This record gives sequence, structure tokens and C-alpha cells, in this order.
Amino acid sequence: MRLATLLSPDLKQLLREDPDQVRELLDEIHAEDLADIVSELEPDEAAQLLARLPADEAAPIFERLDETEQEELAELMAPESVAHIASEMEPDDRADLFSVLPDAIGDKILETLERVDPEAAEAVREIEKWPDTSAGHLMTTNYVYVQPSVRVEEALQAVRAYSIENENIPIYNVYALTPDDKVVGIASLRDLIVNPGKELLENVLRTNIISVPPDMDQEEVARRMAKYDLNAMPVIATDGTLLGVITIDDVIDVLTQEQTEDVQKLGGIEPLDVPYFQTRFGEFIRKRGGWLVILFVGEFFTQTALRFYDPVFQVLQGASYYIPLLISAGGNSGSQSSTLIIRGLAVGEIRGRDWWRVLLRELAMGLVLGAILGVIGFARVLMYRDQSMAFAFTIAVTLVGIVVTGCTIGSMLPLVLKKIGLDPATSSTPFIASLVDVAGIVVFVHVARIVMANVLAAGIPHGSPVP
Repeated sequence: MRLATLLSPDLKQLLREDPDQVRELLDEIHAEDLADIVSELEPDEAAQLLARLPADEAAPIFERLDETEQEELAELMAPESVAHIASEMEPDDRADLFSVLPDAIGDKILETLERVDPEAAEAVREIEKWPDTSAGHLMTTNYVYVQPSVRVEEALQAVRAYSIENENIPIYNVYALTPDDKVVGIASLRDLIVNPGKELLENVLRTNIISVPPDMDQEEVARRMAKYDLNAMPVIATDGTLLGVITIDDVIDVLTQEQTEDVQKLGGIEPLDVPYFQTRFGEFIRKRGGWLVILFVGEFFTQTALRFYDPVFQVLQGASYYIPLLISAGGNSGSQSSTLIIRGLAVGEIRGRDWWRVLLRELAMGLVLGAILGVIGFARVLMYRDQSMAFAFTIAVTLVGIVVTGCTIGSMLPLVLKKIGLDPATSSTPFIASLVDVAGIVVFVHVARIVMANVLAAGIPHGSPVP
């Protein structure tokens, strides 16, 4: 059971009877658990609780709330209270807060923040000038820096002083900067600890700096940090100026957000902006209904193909029973391929220039997988005495063709979308299945025309369409 579920009733009662005792109840609880507790409270009760806490205690709780909860509480609380809390938040979390607030409320709180903490307000403007999904918007402007000419013991003193002022901010590296903020090198905490205190910092610095520009997409930032196994990534401008630092906790949030969006797109849903239970019913209808309509209209082509080839199905006894089996095999194989390729593109395992290698592998896999299903389908048809060997062979060959088609479409479509600048996850599983359904019917009719030409010629009246 969640801690919030256990404590929220007691907390509500305490807020009513003795609000000043709330702090004592919360002293030994982690900020993440406190955020869960605040989420369980009514909005006015949560606003009252946060307003009563000191800003430095309320900030770690407030920055862990969902964006919709932050917006709702900011509207209920006095601008002065929100400004004081914002001044204690991490710069990147503070900028995220202002990006979700309505302009009228955000401007009023920012004006108050300029009086409370001008540096914090300036940091908001510095981060907000970058796109929401860029490295510049993801970075924090809080970091430890020293001059390269200091000694190791002085760098450690700078770390201690910074830690006292910023208790909740993790420290991974110390950055050696010139007076004009140009990066000379980086020293990790380990570098500082294992080297003698009298050693010059410039002798232990790492000058081969792995960094990102401020306009890099956050997904690429996450991939680069994972590739080099980094806990912190400096954001450096083209002139070598250190703009900020991206820490691993923010990258984890990015990966979670991006993965959630991709999974929703794979299911044929426009990504949700807020959690499931916080999404309005009408918003669900809008985000799900659009895709459903598109996919439903897409299935018109399947119905059209079935109707167009109806004379073929009438001649081939029992053919209509196998159409769902055939097109589902193609849709399933296409979905498998698209999922593999979309994930490979997301983590950087597959690049656009690898399309021909992907095509060859998927063709080979389609042939093998199709052959396996073809053997099973062949045996299944022969279980019925009224079916001929030729029809069983038609089903088997069709399965090979459909699976190859599904693998090809499923693997190439994400690469094509990536090439033209669209999100590969847009080629969702239902969309792939709709395309392969039509292709499967066409493949079946063409195989039947070759394998069972005599039967079709004898059974279809003159003038009926047979491709």
C-alpha cells in the first residue's frame, strides 16, 4: 500500500486541527513520498500545506508533482508563495514549471520571482529560450566551477560550500572555467578525492570533454549519455562557453516520456499529455477517435479488394474461411518487423543508411517464417477432405508471400518516415496491419490465379474481373 494512502487522512485532519504540527509529521519522509501525499490531498488542502512549509522544504515536493498538479496549485496559491518555492527549485524544473503555466499566471509569478530572486528569474529566461525538447531546456544552470589554476583541496572546498547551499542537488563533476566561462576541463569527484590536496587542478583535469550543443534533441542527448555511461553531460555553446549541465535523473525522465509516447503511438493513439486518470474523457475521444477513424477508413480498401475479387472467392470453395488467417499472418509479421525497427531507430542501433541491410534481413526472415507458417497452413487445409491439394498449396504459397510482404512493409515504412522527418512510431501496429490486409488479399488472388488457373478459368463467368 502506498504511504500516501496511509497518511493522507491523518494529514487532512492535522491540517484542520493543528496546521503548525504538519512539519513534524513530514520531517522524516522522503520528498518523493511527500509528493505522493500531496497528490492524494484535495487541491486546496495541498496548496495550504505547501504554503505553510518553508520554501526550501516545499520546493523538492513541488518539483516532483505532475505538471497538471503544479499548474493547478500555482493557480490556487499566492504568487509570492509560488515565487519563493520556485526560487528554491532546480533551474530546469523551475523553467519546466513556467512553461506549463498559463501566460497570465506565469508572468505574474515571474515578476514576483524577479523581486525575490533575480538570478533565478534570469535562469528561467536563459533556459526557456531553447525548444522544450532540446538540451538547452533540459539543462540546469547550477554546477560547481573553479579556475584551472587552483589546487585540488580548493576545488574540494568549493564542492563542500556548494553542497551546503544546495542540499538536494547532486554533484558529479567540477568544471574548470576561464574568467569568460570557457571550459578548460572537467574533474570528477573521484579525481579530486584520489589526488593529493596540494596537486594543481589543471594536472588532473580531463580535457577530452564529451558534451552536447544546446539545440540537440533530448533523445539524442539521452543516447549519448548512455553510450558514454555518464551521470552528467555539459551543455557547451559553439564558442566553448559552458551553458549548463544535464544530469542523469533528467535523462531518465526523458527516456520514460519518450518511451511512453512511442508505446502509445504503436497502439494507434495520439500521445497523452497527462496520466491516464487525469486525462479528460473528451480528450481521450479526440486522441483515440482520430486514429480509429483513419484506420477504419483504411480498412475500406480491404473491403473493396474483397468485393472486387468476390468471383474468385466464390469459385474457390472455402477460400473465405482462410482470408482472416492469411491477412492476420501478414499483419502480425509486419507488426513484429515495425516494432523491431522502431526500437532500433530509437536507441540508435539502426540508422537510415542501413535500409538495404534491413531489407535483406527482413526478406530472408520473411521467407523462413512464411515457409514455417506455410507448412502449418498446408497441413491445416488438408485436414478437410473437401479441399484439394492445389488449394492447400495455394494457401501455403500465399502465406510465404504475405509474410514476406508484411516483413518488408513493416521494416521499410518506419525508415521512410524517419527519412522524411516524421516520427517512425507513427507507423503504428494497426496502420501496418491495415496496409498488409489489402496486400494479403492481392497476393492470395495472384497466387490462386497461377496455381489454380484451370479451376478459375472454368468457374468464373466470362467478363468477370480476374487480375
